[in-house]
Amino acid sequence: MYDFEKTYAAYLSKFEEALKKYCEGLPEKIPTLKQAMVYSVMLGGKRIRPVLMLAAADMLGVPSEEVMPFAVALEWIHTYSLIHDDLPAMDNDDYRRGKPSNHKVFGEAMAVLAGDALLNAAYDLCFAQCFKGEKYVRASKYLSEAAGENGMIAGQSADILWSEKEQFTEEDLRFIYAYKTGKLLVAPLAIASILADDRGFLELEEFGRELGRLFQLTDDILDVTGDFGNLGKTVGKDKEEGKLTCVRLYGLEQSRIEADLAADACLLVLERLNTDTSFLRDLVHFVRERKK
Repeated sequence: MYDFEKTYAAYLSKFEEALKKYCEGLPEKIPTLKQAMVYSVMLGGKRIRPVLMLAAADMLGVPSEEVMPFAVALEWIHTYSLIHDDLPAMDNDDYRRGKPSNHKVFGEAMAVLAGDALLNAAYDLCFAQCFKGEKYVRASKYLSEAAGENGMIAGQSADILWSEKEQFTEEDLRFIYAYKTGKLLVAPLAIASILADDRGFLELEEFGRELGRLFQLTDDILDVTGDFGNLGKTVGKDKEEGKLTCVRLYGLEQSRIEADLAADACLLVLERLNTDTSFLRDLVHFVRERKK
């Protein structure tokens, strides 16, 4: 019988096993560099992006071994972004997932290089898949665009630039959400669809965009209402650094309403998919109700 928590745990366990093997295979020419890379990758976390990719692949009938290299590449890209986010020049956070940030352990220079190396390692994985055929090339290109200057990095840049502004609009906030967070939550769904010969592509892209908005709404709310014990990172930093967040724009109570509306939008999209979406539906509730 289907059980969301057990199913999530099974996807997570399968991914963690593969991730460990891929990390062991990273070059060790400079041992400290590899240690810095693996340190942040193996700090744990929800792994929502690779879990989402494995679940979507399962739903679409794509074998997990087909998407696993992309899932690992995606997690390496996500981890590199967190290493760089925590640097003093960016969000300046000393903790990540309850442990000292990469730069607090290995120094700022090595943290920068560890992030750079993880990004390049992710692309090496994608290039290796491209020899399999055209749809693997498309999947690789999709991930590259989602991570780059037309994706996550655009959102991070906007996040920094708009933190310096006194005036902003809802459109500005939606841009940050769609690019900084949304792009790497759309990617696992789109890649699974591409490898399934584009089955449900438009619906899954739309679902990913709404899920990205929901995820960042809850993230902003938790920065106000959460605690270090659950989040594993410093709370209250958004206000301290003048970040453009839903709480700053809407206030806390309206932000909660916006999160509920985003969750409803996710569920409406899933109704258009002609397959069993039970896990994705439950994942929406999981994201909305999360405490960490």
